[in-house]
Amino acid sequence: MLLDLDRPRSFVDAAFRTDVLQGLAARPRAIPARWFYDTAGSALFEEITRLPEYYPTRTETALLRTHGPDIAHLAGRGRAVIELGSGSSAKTPWLLDAIEPAAYVPIDISGEFLRKSAASLAERFPNLPVLPVEADFLEPLRLPPAIEGMPRLGFFPGSTIGNLVPEKAVDLLRALHTSLGDGSLLLIGMDRIKSTDILIPAYDDAQGVTARFNLNLLARINSELEGDIPIDAFRHRALWNEDQGRIEMHLEAMRNVRFTVAGRSFEMTSGETIHTENSHKYGPREARMLLGAAGWHRIGKWTDPDGLFMLVLAEARPTPSAP
Repeated sequence: MLLDLDRPRSFVDAAFRTDVLQGLAARPRAIPARWFYDTAGSALFEEITRLPEYYPTRTETALLRTHGPDIAHLAGRGRAVIELGSGSSAKTPWLLDAIEPAAYVPIDISGEFLRKSAASLAERFPNLPVLPVEADFLEPLRLPPAIEGMPRLGFFPGSTIGNLVPEKAVDLLRALHTSLGDGSLLLIGMDRIKSTDILIPAYDDAQGVTARFNLNLLARINSELEGDIPIDAFRHRALWNEDQGRIEMHLEAMRNVRFTVAGRSFEMTSGETIHTENSHKYGPREARMLLGAAGWHRIGKWTDPDGLFMLVLAEARPTPSAP
């Protein structure tokens, strides 16, 4: 059952405008990846998850399907599941079936997409309270009063944690620790380091869907911030940054361009890029250190036979004062 959706402020607001204008003025230029996800961007990302080159979604879904009973054994039943960046919630039913939760709270920045997916999930689980929250999970969370006092399980699939540089990832995990509370659990998907022969095609597919996803950011800027960016002057680029252990996505100007956004003028030279996304990859040790720095103690880990992806279940424990 779908309960009381409080529709808070739109995120096509001062934050979007500020991030875009500051990002275009910065050197190097960069715009946070969270702004990919308007309705069109969210739909394109769902299309990406079905591409043959994009292994994370099908691998993580298989892990949830195979290891649901193990997760349920460790997590127990009757928890409120809080999903960060829920999108279409396509993987979520496998988790909900396994652990029989008391409530489900999907959190996403794309309000229209969130409402559609929440309604669909409420139909599939008619006896489950579904409490969608339109919010940016990078900001402090305001959880529904209806789950007050319930044991909690944070669900952070899709290797979304990899979009954040490590220091920001630790900040987010610490904030989650505070929001969910000591004794809460977190089930998180993390992409592993692997050959660039697998990585690059996953972010630069043959059908060009990821390119359209990346370029849609410019279309959104034009539509919502009164921009006149010549989208046909840009192309999608994906590259592996060995030093940082991450895939990077950029929008590269193919010629010298001038444009305005929200009344401000910008110029870019041919070959200059706007950095739009990072996707950091982690080994088991790095993942344990990242979670541990935020007070999450690993209690379970599952990896596919090819070692492409891992699911980690962690418990929020009080941070010791010393040493």
